[in-house]
Amino acid sequence: MKKITLILATAFITLSASSITINERVKVISSKPVYKTVIKRVPYQECWNESVPIQRDVYSNDYPIGTIIGGVAGGILGHQVGRGRGKDLATVGGAIVGSIVGHNLSKNQNRQTYTEYETRRRCITKYNEIEEERFIGYKNIARYKGRKIIKISNRRLNYIPIQININY
Repeated sequence: MKKITLILATAFITLSASSITINERVKVISSKPVYKTVIKRVPYQECWNESVPIQRDVYSNDYPIGTIIGGVAGGILGHQVGRGRGKDLATVGGAIVGSIVGHNLSKNQNRQTYTEYETRRRCITKYNEIEEERFIGYKNIARYKGRKIIKISNRRLNYIPIQININY
């Protein structure tokens, strides 16, 4: 008895979960091209000439007095530091270092700054926006048992394939 009940239950479940799939073709009643509006950005350059100020420094070497004074002061200081033979070396070294320092100080004091103007080309990139219609495809429309069926494709269709599932 248990075996018969089990077989009947299995058969009932199998039959109740069954379905059939049917492939059909539905005649297209309308086919229209579809376009999309796209904004295209086209770059271009806008250029102009511009006068740009440039600062220039000029050093005058007409005044060697700073070098001389620095050398004398460095020699005096070096002479006071050293002893014996080292005194002569300290004097010469102090004079050299003092000359360099004095020269740099007088050079900075004799600096003149002037402004020149140079013409330079300047450019910026701008964009023109152009609206463009792009072809997307065809909107094919059919009717099946009162329902509207729409299929987008890259060409006009005469028929739209559909699948019908029947469950029992």
